[in-house]
Amino acid sequence: MLNTRLKAILRELMAAKSYITGEDLAKIIDVTSRTVRNDMKELEEVVSRHGGTIKSVRGTGYQLHIGDDQLFRQFLQEFVQKGSSQNSAIPDLPEERVQYLITRLLLSDRYLKLDDLADELYISKSTTQNDLRDVRKIFGLYGITMEKRPNYGIKLKGDEVKLRYCMSEYIFNRNETHPDILNFGVSVLSKDEMDTIRAIIVAQIKRHDICLSDIGLNNLVNHIAISFKRIQNGNFVTLGSKELQDLMKEKEYGVASIIVSKIAEQLGVIFPEEEIAYISIHLLGTRMKANLQQTGSDVLDIEPDMHQLTLKILESIENKLLLGIQNDQDLIVALGFHLKPAINRFKYNMNLRNPMLSEIKSNYPIAFEAGIIAGVVIKQEEDIEINEHEMGYLALHIGAAIERRKMSNMPKKCLIVCASGMGSASLLSYKLQSYFGSRIEIVGTTEYYNLVDLPMQSLDFIISTIPIARSMPVPVIVVNTFLGNHDFQEINQVLNINKGRTLEYTNENLVFLQRKFETREEVLQFFGDALLRQGYVGESFLASVYDREALSPTSFGNLVAIPHPAVPQTETTFWAVCTLQKPIKWGDKRVQLIWQTFHCWTSMATQ
Repeated sequence: MLNTRLKAILRELMAAKSYITGEDLAKIIDVTSRTVRNDMKELEEVVSRHGGTIKSVRGTGYQLHIGDDQLFRQFLQEFVQKGSSQNSAIPDLPEERVQYLITRLLLSDRYLKLDDLADELYISKSTTQNDLRDVRKIFGLYGITMEKRPNYGIKLKGDEVKLRYCMSEYIFNRNETHPDILNFGVSVLSKDEMDTIRAIIVAQIKRHDICLSDIGLNNLVNHIAISFKRIQNGNFVTLGSKELQDLMKEKEYGVASIIVSKIAEQLGVIFPEEEIAYISIHLLGTRMKANLQQTGSDVLDIEPDMHQLTLKILESIENKLLLGIQNDQDLIVALGFHLKPAINRFKYNMNLRNPMLSEIKSNYPIAFEAGIIAGVVIKQEEDIEINEHEMGYLALHIGAAIERRKMSNMPKKCLIVCASGMGSASLLSYKLQSYFGSRIEIVGTTEYYNLVDLPMQSLDFIISTIPIARSMPVPVIVVNTFLGNHDFQEINQVLNINKGRTLEYTNENLVFLQRKFETREEVLQFFGDALLRQGYVGESFLASVYDREALSPTSFGNLVAIPHPAVPQTETTFWAVCTLQKPIKWGDKRVQLIWQTFHCWTSMATQ
């Protein structure tokens, strides 16, 4: 089938929006360009037998083309099933070995010997010990420890709820947002069992008027599947009596009770009261407002404490970034309804991974900075510390307001299908309006699972962030949530629109190429010294950059990091760029291009 390198290359090709060079692929998977060329020939042979081709253009790179979508999806399903079997390719990249070790420990109820783990991975005992250091750090984030017993090995020890949250994060790969695509990971239940659980949940949330994003729905399915398996193995959650009583008063507890009773009827597993409460926590933490097209009157529906918190957040953002969105009523409503389930998530230590985080950082850095400011206010007002994933979700609402500020009322004519929830749907909606003007009328947005229930007579076309396999009566344009150039070209072909864009803010005196640094700290110190020496920044610059990195690493994938100070250090906007001879570790990602941004917020807010 496919070895680890071929899998890595295929994933990069599937994720790429345009051509990707062999040199870039070589850097990402840490091999030579020659190895990539040889691997590409082998991968092309495999892909060509399963509905796809890999187009190669000299000097431009490689691009994956899918000719037979159904055949290629069958190939992906086989890819998943074989990849999760015992005989699948042995991981050889450090991050893959860490993932493997995390999965092995999470799924084992017995002690695992270090020698056995080393043999499974075909690596030395010392290398396994080094990998386990990284594993231990990750488990530490969940309050999980690795208990070591002489002559027996290692075993995980921790709170059952936190163990399940960790399983949800590391056993289920939630990078894919399409509800029909199987996960590249380990499935704790059979596909039929997972489909049954999904169908029960969808029926009940529709019946009880609870709206979930597709990602929220997938998260709930995953968590119930994990609960199902853990209960079968005799592992149960425990909640305090007051906590349990509080949850039993919520509407979501009643819906959770019906869901588990249906699961018990069809799959034969009984959920105790505390397990029902655990599921209701997830309903509380993922529920969202159903209607994207809100009006100012919706402010009256926001809980007073959430309304006040929203106003304080927007006041702080305006004071620091001058974005001109403080009085945006749609934003006030969106944040007001978003904050309640968000605070519930963190109240119960519930993790909700944001699969769009890297793209949000990359495409909407100002909005993400505003999300960080919102996190600081939430910490001050609620004594709850949100993580960068939640900051990213807040940034989607703020990004939508920024786009909205740049546009006037423009009629359009399409339906948006978005798997990621109201925030990203709103951001996509206003981005389309801002870019295409009066050519498009957006009549609404929907989740994938609700698409079949909607009338299509008034639509000219559909814009979707996920592939739609079923036949539709109108054309479907599949785009990225953040609308790259290829997406605009696709829509332009339908609307016959052409637009151009420009880049600025480069400074040749601030470009440093092929530097030999080994750590993030060396890079930041170099930037600090160079910029201070040239008079661009003051003495407080470097400390402010480290303050910002402490809130959320500024590496976002594709070997790129964008470090910057926590507070503005200049009244002008310019960039400083540094490339490295070899990638270095930056947060949880590798980085070889450092693009340091310096913003005059008053000018950036209008761009």
